[in-house]
Amino acid sequence: MAYAHESTIGLLEFASIARGIECVDRVLKEASVRVLFSRPVSPGKYVVLFTGSVDDVDASLRAAAVLGADALVDRLFLPAVHESVLATLERPLMIPPLDAVGVLETATVASTLLAADVAAKTASVLLFEMQLAQGLGGKSFVSFCGSVGDVEVALDAGAADAERRGLLIGRVLIPRAHEQMREVFERHDRPLTTEG
Repeated sequence: MAYAHESTIGLLEFASIARGIECVDRVLKEASVRVLFSRPVSPGKYVVLFTGSVDDVDASLRAAAVLGADALVDRLFLPAVHESVLATLERPLMIPPLDAVGVLETATVASTLLAADVAAKTASVLLFEMQLAQGLGGKSFVSFCGSVGDVEVALDAGAADAERRGLLIGRVLIPRAHEQMREVFERHDRPLTTEG
């Protein structure tokens, strides 16, 4: 669960898995931060996402970026992140009853985090899923729900932010989601199995 002092997130993406692992150690040693996500992602990169106070995240981000400068692909410093972004990253997938659904897909982890933050701050929507690069060829997406009007406003704001950076891949508004869509979203977190 997020702590009150954790209102900032930092993200570093590296072209080298080995350098990324080394930089996670630097992130943790530099300041009092908590790692939310740290792993190799497709295509052969390493991503670390962490939270803490503004000063701690800034210090850890700077130190690790210097150490890993030769392999640094992207970085993000996001102070005053919307509480639902942290909650969505930390909790197990819990799908609420769905009215309208919005999905924003971007080319990078950082752009999805920014789009999710903008969407959540712009309209009264509930973020319920965020998939970051793992098994997605480096792409990421966020899903949220609410009234049709709120979802549309959030989609417009989040998409505009990603589009300005040239990183928007797709945006979808489902005005009245079918009742079985909850099951579809719930299966996103389950591994595929084969029966035989």
